[in-house]
Parts: sequence; C-alpha cells; structure tokens
Amino acid sequence: MMMRETKLVALGLLLLHFYFFSICASTENQACNSSCGDIPIIRHPFRLKHDPSSCRIPDPGFELVCENNHTILYGKYYVTQINYHNHTVRIVTPGVRKGHCFSYPLHSLRTREISCPYSPPKEWNSVVFMNCTRPISAHNYIQITPCDSNNGSSFSSETYAYALVGDSLKVRDNIQYSCTIGLTVIAQIWKGVSEPRNRSMSNLQENLLMGLELSYSPVNCRDTSLYVLVRQKIVGEGILHIIGKVSYNSQLLIKKMTNNFKTSLGKGGFGSVYKGKLQSGSIVAVKMLATSKANGEDFINEVATIGRIHHMNVVRLIGFCANGSKWALIYDFMPNGSLDKYIFLERENSVYLSWEMLYKIALGIARGIEYLHRGCDMQILHFDIKPHNILLDEDFTPKVSDFGLAKLYSTDESIVSLTAARGTLGYIAPELFYKNIGGISYKADVYSFGMLLMEMVGRRKNVQAFAEHSSQIYFPSWVHDKYNRGENMEMGDATEDEKKSMKKMVLVALWCIQWKPTDRPSMGKALEMLEGEVELLQMPPKPTLFYEEMSIENQINNPIRVQPISSCNAMDTISLDGR
Repeated sequence: MMMRETKLVALGLLLLHFYFFSICASTENQACNSSCGDIPIIRHPFRLKHDPSSCRIPDPGFELVCENNHTILYGKYYVTQINYHNHTVRIVTPGVRKGHCFSYPLHSLRTREISCPYSPPKEWNSVVFMNCTRPISAHNYIQITPCDSNNGSSFSSETYAYALVGDSLKVRDNIQYSCTIGLTVIAQIWKGVSEPRNRSMSNLQENLLMGLELSYSPVNCRDTSLYVLVRQKIVGEGILHIIGKVSYNSQLLIKKMTNNFKTSLGKGGFGSVYKGKLQSGSIVAVKMLATSKANGEDFINEVATIGRIHHMNVVRLIGFCANGSKWALIYDFMPNGSLDKYIFLERENSVYLSWEMLYKIALGIARGIEYLHRGCDMQILHFDIKPHNILLDEDFTPKVSDFGLAKLYSTDESIVSLTAARGTLGYIAPELFYKNIGGISYKADVYSFGMLLMEMVGRRKNVQAFAEHSSQIYFPSWVHDKYNRGENMEMGDATEDEKKSMKKMVLVALWCIQWKPTDRPSMGKALEMLEGEVELLQMPPKPTLFYEEMSIENQINNPIRVQPISSCNAMDTISLDGR
C-alpha cells in the first residue's frame, strides 16, 4: 500500500512538472515598459502592479508598486536602481535621513525577508539597533542620538541608544545583558572604515542611505515551483489534494548546496541536518531523513503540514527532494540554534539569556502554537513541542519546527484519534497514555507547552534526579508549593517587571499541565494570560503529575521502555508496553 502511494505521489509530481513547464513555455504575452520616480525604465522581468493586463505576468516577486513617486518592493522598501545587465536592484529602507540626529529605519531588513527571485550580496553586515539601561564603553558599540521627531523608535529617552555593526553571529555574541534589541537590518560591507572604533553615527547614516544591492534571477521556466500532491485523509481515502507550493530540488543539487554534507547541524533518529547554501547565497538547513525511517507517508506528512503554514513563529519550508530512498527537506537556517542550548545551563557551551528575552520567546512560541491550532484552514496538532524543536533566528525570534509527528484535522474536530502515543517523554500529555481521563485534542500541545515553560523558568529539566532535596526532583511540584506559600523564586538581579513575567510563566505553565485536558486552557487563552497582568491570574490547583503516579525512585531507576514506531520518521514517537 505504501509503495503504491509513494509511486502515486511521484507520478503526480512528474505530471505536474510537465504541465507547468508547458504552460510556462507557451506564455508569450506582450512586454510593457513603465517608469516611476528615480527608475526611468521598468521592463521585463519587472512590472508595476497596475500595468495593463496584456503585459507579461512575471513571477510575483518581480511586481513593483509606484507610490508617491517611489518604486516599492515587498510593500516597504524603496527601489533606487535596477541594473538589467548585471541583474541587480538596489533597495533602501525608508526612514533614515542624514543629519545631526539619527532617524531609525521604518522596517527591519533581514536575509529571511529576502526571498526568491532575489538574494542578498555574498558579503554583508548586520546592523542591530538597541537601547541599553547603562552606558556601554565597548569600541564596537556606535552611540547614536535618536531624533525626537522619530515616532518610529520605541527607544526611551531614559536609555542609551547604540548600533552594533558586523558579522551577524559575532554581533549577537557582543550584545550586553543591559541592552534590548530593536530593529535589525542588513547593509553593504562598510568601505573606507577599517576599524570598528573609527565608525560613527554619520558613517552609519551614509551606509544605510547607500542601500543594499540584491541580485535577481530572471524568470526561468525550468525553475518553476511544483505543487505537492498529498492524499487528504480528512476528505476521503485516495483523494489527491493540492496543498501548497514549494521548490523541488534534485539529489545532486542537495549534495552541492551542502558541500557534500560537510557541516552537520544535528543528528537524531529521523536522520541528520546539514548546513547548506543556495545558488542565491542564502543559507539553509537541509534535513536528510534516515533511509530506514524515510517513507512516503511521513515525508509528505511534514511537507503537507508545514507547506500550508505562514507565520513568523513557525519555521519556513522552502524546498524538498524526493529521489528514490533519498528524502530531504530544506528550511530557513536559524543561526542561533535551538532553545535547549539557552535554558539548560548545565550543558556545555550553554548561553545565558535575560529573563526579559525568555519571556519574549515564550510569547512567540505561544503565538506560533496558537496559529497552528486556529490560524489555518485545518487544525494542526504538533505532538512534539519541546525546547529542541524551538529554533531561534538572528533576533532570537522563536520558530516552532519539526512537524514529522504533526497531524492535520478538520477544524470542527474537538477530539481526534491516534493509533499510538507520540512525542517525547517528559512533554507528552497524560491522555495519550491514560484514555480514561479525556480524549486527545489540541490540549495535548497545551500540556507540552506548559512543560516547556517550566523548563524555561527553571533553566533546567523538569525532572532532576540529583537535586539537593527530594522535593526539588520534580520542578513543577516544587515551584507550585513555593508560590502557594507566598514565596518567590530566586532570580538574581532580575527587575520587578522580570519577576512578574516569570511568575506569569509559572502560573500559566501550571494551568497548562493540569492532569485532565478539560482543566487546561486553550492555547489562545494561555497566550492571553501571558500577555495580561499577573495580578489577574489565579493560583491553579496543584496538578496531579505523571511522576506522582509512581515513586520518583522507581521512575529514575526503571525508566519507561520506549519502542519506536516504524511508521514514523522521528525518533521520539513511542509506545508503552502493557498500556
């Protein structure tokens, strides 16, 4: 059955390839010339949004807008130059002006905001704007004086404004704990300024006003994206449903973009993840599914699920490869890695994040999961929310990732069916094991989110076998008792606002990990509680927790034996013998 379905999908992709190629090759509409502001000639492959319908319709990425005598790309960046010979365009982020004070860009500009058919220059600087609660004397901090009239800045006059310029990863390593990140933009490599100590606010203004040169690839019919066909079980058995548009890549291209799989980013039961580079210069993460785990249903499950998602807190799938037993998924590269690197401080090479940053990350994760549950035309249940599956971009914006265990359901289904428990021990909701406490629903993800929140606050695993006191072995129980007695957690030099934010995270987490699904909030309600005032939150009942169902000693010395389900492509799907 599986072999037949895999062949059916492959055949569907092949037929669509020839179909779209023939449509593309036969399109020979009239090309038109236009102009707007500083751009005297706008011609193929570009067009203005309101050009006559008889004009050739290019890739949507080539459509520009003329507004107030400005040529605009992506709805927010000014195009100041188009070079048809070199296939480049120069864009400027509006808002910056030359003067004795600094006016901030109106929009962020990062590599992930530059998509096909454009690509950033091979070398570029990352410019991170921030405000700090105290003066910074480091030579690589450029002090700036914000213009009072710039309403686009969120920086307070009671703080100190700076910009850091340089390589994206090095810039992140140099951010002081007393500083809060604002906008991030990428800019051309600084010329004529060799030492960071010689950079000034004036240099920064000139660099940003010079703009960023992007290269573009003219429309090529052979590069046309393919529609992915999947069997839509919700609609009916054997029905093919077109769910989205992603790029198809050959196995040879995958090998080339990863430089023969040179740089490994991680490894697990699902296979390995490698760092790659597209022909455009964009950095990507290539997830190669292990041969023993790779089968048509699991591969297409992840493509079908994430292919329909478009949200800033969910990782973006940009391509795939399906060639015999070789299965690969191509994602945006997240330079700051996964969340577990930052919250489990006992780990080697762990990095400390401020309490404020942890709270912002928690909000982003909640928004991403809430979108999965309610923001799509289908209800998407992740079933594997954990720190390892939360990726962080260059701004530490969290992205929910790894949809290998996810399931799609109709939005009107409140209770869903599963043939086996799935997820990672320590984050799996109890109803996946104990059927008598309630049906399986989106509340399973809510439980996992609660356990994740607890680990973010505690900066440790929820179960710690070698804690100083037995009461601290299970962190949720310990912290519930502490807050119930009116005591607070020790948080070092945290501000009062940070202490309130952490208390909100604890209370929301305790509500989310209630034993019965009916006692847990929805993801939307959990987000509302996180965003609200801590004084409005009630102390939840002390939850009946997994680890109280058996003695802690037995749990530690006799861990539950897990058995991978062969039909799933992730190492964390488990079943319990005897349940």
